[in-house]
Amino acid sequence: MAWEVTRSCNLSCRHCRAAADKGPYPGELSTEKCFQVIDEIAAVGKPIVILTGGDPMLRENIYEIARYGSDKGLKMVMSPCGTLLTDENAQRLKDAGIDRISLSVDGATAETHDDFRRVQGAFDDVMRGIESAKRAGILFQINTTVTRVNIDELPDILQLAIDLGAVAFHPFLLVPTGRGRELVEQELSPEQYEQTLNWVYDQQETVPLEFKPTCAPHYYRILRQRAHAEGRKVTPENFGMAARAKGCLGGQGFCFISYRGEVQICGFLDVKCGDLREQSFGQVWRDSPVFREMRHLDGYHGRCGYCEYRRYCGGCRARAYETSGDYLDEEPYCVYEPKAKRKGGG
Repeated sequence: MAWEVTRSCNLSCRHCRAAADKGPYPGELSTEKCFQVIDEIAAVGKPIVILTGGDPMLRENIYEIARYGSDKGLKMVMSPCGTLLTDENAQRLKDAGIDRISLSVDGATAETHDDFRRVQGAFDDVMRGIESAKRAGILFQINTTVTRVNIDELPDILQLAIDLGAVAFHPFLLVPTGRGRELVEQELSPEQYEQTLNWVYDQQETVPLEFKPTCAPHYYRILRQRAHAEGRKVTPENFGMAARAKGCLGGQGFCFISYRGEVQICGFLDVKCGDLREQSFGQVWRDSPVFREMRHLDGYHGRCGYCEYRRYCGGCRARAYETSGDYLDEEPYCVYEPKAKRKGGG
């Protein structure tokens, strides 16, 4: 799960789903309430908890929250902006049980990255933050939001991630929510999505790190199509964790908690599924009507409801919602036409 422990941020990124700014934002959960939420999460299972924001480093008690979750047996990781990481606080994160972080690099050069983040010097800051994380013994992955502006830089960003020593590279295909709505003209076309995801597949066996796209559920359809054409089985031995992964996990194996304690299937689908100030996490996870709809894949609308790859892909519910107002609608950026048709001609 991704937990937005604060919405405050010292960047003003063009794609930000939360349109985050410096804040402060009223209604942020207290430390005591955060501990209670962690207790409720641990009572349900042992998920990976991604402390995110805004920039979680701007929350003064972030180390106490991380330590509390670690002591409860949860795998606590973090998604900071990277601009505030120093040798001192990176070591504090390590001591609090944070063994892995994700950092966003949206251009192979400072010019591209700083323009996307809208802060001069952001690229150099995140490079320094990476070095601090490495000295503290914290593993890191690189995330990149892909648009028409930086798509040609993807190979160079991948190589940069390798050169820096990242354990993973996750290109995120833009979901136009928050400030990201302003980038709708920079979003890849469905055909470009298909080309990019096929390029990702082509790199699988050539790179020394975990490499998989995020917010691109139809990749898991492409993976199976390509593997079948090559006579290969989709197994962990052949494809690593991608063989076990599903496209959209929102409300199924993943959820999002806002800084106010509101629960959504993911950070990009701004539909409230529960409120941890009024309900326990277990109640929301088990009983949310939206979560139940997400788990009933055969009830999805349009092509996603009858596609033979629906159990591997599922389509992006947030893109469907932003496009049609129906979060159960078909993935609008998928070019695939299912072999079967829904009974009744749908």
